[in-house]
Amino acid sequence: MTFIPTISYVKSAAGFLAEILYPRRCPVCDEVLPFRSGSICPGCFSKLSFTKSPVCKKCGKEVTGEAVEYCYDCSRRRKSFEYGIALLNYDGISKRSMARIKYHGRREYMDFYGEALAKRYGKRIARMKADAIIPVPVHKKRLRERGFNQAEALARSVSAHLPEPVPVRTDILFRTRKTMPQKDLTAAERLKNLSQAFAADSSRVPPGLETVILTDDIYTTGSTAEACARALLGAGIRRVYLLNVCIGHGR
Repeated sequence: MTFIPTISYVKSAAGFLAEILYPRRCPVCDEVLPFRSGSICPGCFSKLSFTKSPVCKKCGKEVTGEAVEYCYDCSRRRKSFEYGIALLNYDGISKRSMARIKYHGRREYMDFYGEALAKRYGKRIARMKADAIIPVPVHKKRLRERGFNQAEALARSVSAHLPEPVPVRTDILFRTRKTMPQKDLTAAERLKNLSQAFAADSSRVPPGLETVILTDDIYTTGSTAEACARALLGAGIRRVYLLNVCIGHGR
């Protein structure tokens, strides 16, 4: 009797081989994980600072009490996106993890973070009724340097772990110019710095594509999210939601 491998068998075998050739590393401690032991050390999982209610109704940042609807920044500045969801508070541990992804090629970390977002917020994501997931684009030069876009890796992981995958579109939103470092700029200066950095191609937005989820690794002042949301809305998108791995404190 001739054995004909099924698609699921081939995928399972490919995953088995990939893990042998490229062992997973824990996204917190960066140590190689035992074969088929999961995507994070059990002890390291407890070190992650997951966002907890109450959170800002707009950006998803933790706020001081149930009576507080919006964080300081969202209460002062109008946002173009509907609202955002974040998995983790941006502390020392998550900061190191994000840095390893971007500067040390730890793309596989996004497998864990995307799965965690999909599992924790799957119902809320479903209620967004998104037609597409759009990652925040990086400049071509930076893409060549890193070899991948961490926001796209997150988008694909989230989509893959949803009960009903959402198409990932990387052909609508583009980064048109490389900007100066954002670290030491105020929120207003960041937005100005980014205002001409993103463009959306309206010719690639088909009828019926009205709602999108914008993914990124970190939300701090929200300047990048705002610039991208404005570009997408200007291209005919009607609603933009956010999905981030990390979100900053106290802004």
